[in-house]
Amino acid sequence: MDGRNHHLKEDIREYWSKRSETFDLAFGHRIPPGPELEAWAAAVRRSLGNEPLKVLELACGTGEVTNVLLSLGHEVTALDFSEAMLNVARRKHARRKRVRFILADAEQTMEPDASYDAVVCRHLVWTLTEPEQALADWCRVLKPGGKLLIFDGDWARPTPVGKFASYAIRLIDRLSGIDPHYDGAMSDRHQNIMAWLPFGEGLTVERLKPLVEAAGFEDIEISSHRPIAAAQRKTANLRNRLRTLLYRRFILSCRR
Repeated sequence: MDGRNHHLKEDIREYWSKRSETFDLAFGHRIPPGPELEAWAAAVRRSLGNEPLKVLELACGTGEVTNVLLSLGHEVTALDFSEAMLNVARRKHARRKRVRFILADAEQTMEPDASYDAVVCRHLVWTLTEPEQALADWCRVLKPGGKLLIFDGDWARPTPVGKFASYAIRLIDRLSGIDPHYDGAMSDRHQNIMAWLPFGEGLTVERLKPLVEAAGFEDIEISSHRPIAAAQRKTANLRNRLRTLLYRRFILSCRR
């Protein structure tokens, strides 16, 4: 790892650590019970099946996707490189069984070879400093036939509809005040980090698929994120409903 990437990783760690205590208050991060949790569970079941698996969750943050996985009966090792994020997740799941939390780098997990049935991550790939290395490591820790499940999106470029939604959100911000918990609360720092990332100009399926294949994965499937977004809109206010339209999101699953 060169000096620039080491410095960048520390910036990323600091950014997420600072957001840990209020992260669940920002729209799109918490997965509340009801329609949204059911939509996430359905997406996971579609890719991983109904049988309980041994799952490595990467960049678990405050443990929201951890909760989805546990609700489906999986045994979860939840990994994050921010101790502050892990502390929130540990408190949240203090009484849960079949889960352990570890402090580690998602790009180099240090977990044993062929030890997991599935690897799952949400909104991680766009932050990778060395995506080829990370994908190779995820392939390594999976058992033969094991599944990789990625939830992510192109956070750099709004969709055509998203541009109109962004304009409407700015009007709402002007009338009712800025949401202090949304990502924009640290937007300058966020943009500075994105400028150095390999996917800083946008993570797309077209860019990701060749890297996934080169890492040794096959049977790549792309699913729509729309059912999750639709579930979010059922309980969201107008500003947050508009936020579900901003970016192009996707679900990628594949097999070792």
